Amino acid sequence: MSYASGVTLWEAFLPGLTVLFLALALLPWLDRDKDWIRGIVIALCLVLVWRYAHWRVTGSLPPVGMTWDFAAAMVFLSVELLALAGGTLSLLFLTRTMDRTPEVKRNLPWVNSLARKPLVDVLICTYNEDETILERTIIGALALDYPNYRLWVCDDGRRDWLRALCERLGCGYITRPGNAHAKAGNINHALGYLNTLPEKPEFISILDADFVVKPAFLTRTMALMRDPGVGIVQTPQHFFNPDPIQTNLDMARVWPDEQRYFFGVVLPAKDAWGCAFCCGTSSLIRFAPLMEIGGFPTDSVTEDYLLTLRLKEKGARTVFLNEILSLGLAPEGLKEYITQRSRWALGFMQIMRGHSSPFRFGNGLNLIDRIGLTETFLHWAMTFTFRALTLIVPVLYLLFDLKAVSTDLASAIAFFLPAFVAQVAVGTWISGGRLIPIMSDLSQLLCADAIIKSCAVGLFKPRGHKFKVTAKGRSRDETSVQWPLLRSFAPYLFLSVAGILWAFVIDDTRPLAESAGLALVWTWYNIVLLLLACFVAVEAADRRAGERFHVNRAGLVSTAGSTQWYTIRDISVSGMRLLGEAPGGVGSHVRIRHDDLDVDATIVRAGERDFGVRFAACPEARTALIRHVYAGPYHAEVEQVRPAKVAGALLGRIFR
Repeated sequence: MSYASGVTLWEAFLPGLTVLFLALALLPWLDRDKDWIRGIVIALCLVLVWRYAHWRVTGSLPPVGMTWDFAAAMVFLSVELLALAGGTLSLLFLTRTMDRTPEVKRNLPWVNSLARKPLVDVLICTYNEDETILERTIIGALALDYPNYRLWVCDDGRRDWLRALCERLGCGYITRPGNAHAKAGNINHALGYLNTLPEKPEFISILDADFVVKPAFLTRTMALMRDPGVGIVQTPQHFFNPDPIQTNLDMARVWPDEQRYFFGVVLPAKDAWGCAFCCGTSSLIRFAPLMEIGGFPTDSVTEDYLLTLRLKEKGARTVFLNEILSLGLAPEGLKEYITQRSRWALGFMQIMRGHSSPFRFGNGLNLIDRIGLTETFLHWAMTFTFRALTLIVPVLYLLFDLKAVSTDLASAIAFFLPAFVAQVAVGTWISGGRLIPIMSDLSQLLCADAIIKSCAVGLFKPRGHKFKVTAKGRSRDETSVQWPLLRSFAPYLFLSVAGILWAFVIDDTRPLAESAGLALVWTWYNIVLLLLACFVAVEAADRRAGERFHVNRAGLVSTAGSTQWYTIRDISVSGMRLLGEAPGGVGSHVRIRHDDLDVDATIVRAGERDFGVRFAACPEARTALIRHVYAGPYHAEVEQVRPAKVAGALLGRIFR
C-alpha cells in the first residue's frame, strides 16, 4: 500500500529499523566514558534529529494562509522546534562527562596530612518534619568521621521538643522569630549567628531534614576543596524509598527513580563543561565567598541553583562528586512530587527574570553558563508545553478536522522514527538503560499542567511567591486517589477516545485525509500514556515499607545454645529478614551480629524458608541501627534496567 508520499509502509519503517540495527550492533561495544566517542555518536544522532526537524518545516505543514489549520500548525511547530533546540543543547552537554572520584583519591592524603582540619559547620534545615525523620538525620550526622565539625539544627518551626532532642543527642540548636525567605532565610540567619562566634567556620555543609549522611561525607567532599577556586562541592541525592511513579506502578525493583538520570548522567556532564550547580542538600560550601555575597540568595525559591551563579561572580565554581554519600526521602506522594518540581520550575523562571539571567550582560556569566541556563529554561518552558500539546493536536484533527500536522503516516514514520530511535538508543547507551520513552513521557505528563502554570507565573510575576515545602514523613497506610489529577486527565482521555470513535466509527460521511493514520496511532499512544497516568494517580498503601533495604550478605545469629551464619535478605531500623530455618520459635530471643552491628532481637515470624526478627527497642540499639542502616553501605537503587521487566511490571499493574 502506497501513501500520498509514494512510500509504502514497509519502506517508511526501513530507515528507522536500520538505525535500530546499527545501534544494537555497535553501541554495546563503544566506551561511553570517552568524550570523543560520545561526541561522534551524539553528532550522528543530531543529524537525524534535525533531518526530522527540516521535514517538519518543509513537508508537514498545511498550506500557508489565514486559516485555523495554519495557525495551529505554527503554534505547535514553534513549541516543538524550541523543545528540539533544548534537547539538542542537552545532547551537546552530554558529549562530555566528569568523574571526580580519582581526584578525591589523589587529594585524600592532603586532607589526612593537615595538622588541623578546616572547621565545618553542618546545618540541618527543618521546618515541619517529624521527630523520627530528624532523629535519624541528626544521629547520622553525629557519626561523621571528620574530626573538626559542629552540627547545628536550624529549626524554622520553633519546636520545644526539637530543642530537647538536640540537647539529648548533643548538637547545636538555632531558631529565629519568623520565617522570612523560607529555607534561604533560615540558612542566612544561621550564617549570621555562626559569623559572631569566636571561631568561625571555613566551610558549611547543608543537609535537608530527611537526608542522612554517610560517615565519609565531609572527608571526601573536603578533598575537592584543595583547589581554592572551588566554592561548592555538590553530591548526588539518593533515596531510601521509591518515588510515587515507582510505587504506584509497582516498579520499585525494576525501574530507578526519576532523579537517577539527572544525578548519574546530566550533572556529571554539566560538571565536565564547568557548569555544575548546587542542588541544596548534601553539599559543602566555602564560607568566605558565601558571606561575601551576603549568604544564600533570596530572590528565587531555588536558592541553591542561584547560589552557584552568584558565587561564580566571585570566581568560586561548583563541582560535582558523583558518589553515594547521603540518603534521603524522595517525595512520598504524587502531590508532593508535583509540588517539588513545580517549585523548581518557578524558581528557575525567577532566575531568568533576575540579575543572573543568561540574557543579561555584566553579571559574570560566561558563554557556557549562558548556554546551560538557556538549555534548562527550554526544558522547563517548552518540554512540558510540548507534552501537553501532543495530547491536543491529534484530537483537534479527529474531532474538528483541524490539521496542525498535515502528512501521511508513512512520511511521518520515515522521518520521525530514525530520529526517535537514535535519541532512545543514545539516551539508553549513555544512561545505562535509565531512559525508556514511555516512562519519560509519563513523568512529564504528570507534572505538565502544574509546571506550565509555574513557568507562566514565574515569567510574568516573578516576585512574592512563598516557598512550598515538600512534605515528608506522612502516613501512607491506606490507598488514596489524587482526584484533582484524575480530573485533569479525564478530559484528555475522553476526547481522545471520542475522537477515534467519531472519526472512524460514527462520522461515515467525512472523507479521511492522509493524516488520519498518523492521528490514529498518535491518539492510541496518548490513551496508553493517560491510562498509566491514571494508575499513578492511585496512591498505593504502605509506602513507608520502602525504607527497608534489600541485602544479600551474611549475618551471625546467636541463641542460648547455638551460633550460626544466615543470609540476610533485607533490613530496616525495626528488623530484618533472614534465609533458612529459624533457630527458635516465634518469641525466641537472639543476638544479631553483622558488620558493625551487634544487637538483641526477637523472632517474630518463622517460615519454611526464612524468618523475621524485630530488633530491641532500647535507645542505644536504635542509635546503632540508624547509623548502620542509613549511614551504612545500603542503598535502594536499581542496578540494571531491563526493558522486559519494566514492560512486565507495567502490564502487571494495568491488569492487576
